[in-house]
Amino acid sequence: MQKKIATLALGTALALAATTGARADNATPNDIRIGGYFVHFASSATDITGPYTIPGLNSSINNTTTLYLGYVRTLSSHFALELAMGWPPVTHATARGPAAVGSVPYNGQKIAGIRWLSPTLLLEYNFFNPGTRWRPFVGVGVNYTYFYDRSITAAGAAVSGGPTSISMPYSVGPAVTAGVKYHINQRWHIVASYSVAQVNSRLTTDTAGVYRTSSVHFWPNAVVLSVGYSFGL
Repeated sequence: MQKKIATLALGTALALAATTGARADNATPNDIRIGGYFVHFASSATDITGPYTIPGLNSSINNTTTLYLGYVRTLSSHFALELAMGWPPVTHATARGPAAVGSVPYNGQKIAGIRWLSPTLLLEYNFFNPGTRWRPFVGVGVNYTYFYDRSITAAGAAVSGGPTSISMPYSVGPAVTAGVKYHINQRWHIVASYSVAQVNSRLTTDTAGVYRTSSVHFWPNAVVLSVGYSFGL
């Protein structure tokens, strides 16, 4: 249901943009951007459950910083479509719960590392008229997050009871953004923005056929500082 709502919201927004008319007469309707992606995770997870698992075992997602890459296409005088993504970072999960599981340290230990690809498609509304130096904007769209290179650390394997594999299905959810664009000249600009996306997945570990699970919910709060170049096509 969540995926259907996110898709419907973006489709409605795109239809609204289409009704505003053709894009403005602009010799540089394309923007490419590069900068820094500073991601803070407001995360929560259910306790890990499964055979031979004591109550109260949980985890949190560590914050990360990575390279931001973006492409923006001007649709009209006020609407634009942005495809935003970061260079896939490795994000670590830190154990939360009892100080130790038996004789194995637990709380505060890095127990897993996961790399993720997370493109976000955003329909943005730009305030003020084209040609102004400052243009604040807001946007709404859809985030897709794909998890890969999932690996457990030595500490995680010790708690699990041996070599362990991890699986996490992809997530599709809504995203919003707000920011401001400053035009240095017709070609170059600087952008600062703040974005939030909803990401839900289910962590499953496999230790020699012993499966344990936890539902993970996190809201990546991303601050982006970037420089952009505009060009025609």
